[in-house]
Amino acid sequence: MTDADALILEYDLDAPPAKVWRAISLPALRDRWLPAAALLDSEGVAVTPGQEVRYRMRDAAPPFIESHVTFHIAPTEDGGTRLRIVHRPARIANDNGHTLMRAA
Repeated sequence: MTDADALILEYDLDAPPAKVWRAISLPALRDRWLPAAALLDSEGVAVTPGQEVRYRMRDAAPPFIESHVTFHIAPTEDGGTRLRIVHRPARIANDNGHTLMRAA
């Protein structure tokens, strides 16, 4: 899949990277804005501590479309954080090559 298949959002936040990392990686904090029910696994499927975490998501209703959402964080010059969210669809069985996406 390419970036053309993804929904990409970027935010510059006033919070330091360590605080943003906690908000996207610790279930007790993450569940406040990204409920565990939206995630296929509550743990990240790919984690680079302090920099990136990727989660698998699946719709609660048929056809149970799956996707991956990756959170990238990087420090900014002013002590804040650039948060980049990349939401990519996952192929589903018998999808006839059509890409479906769920908004983040």
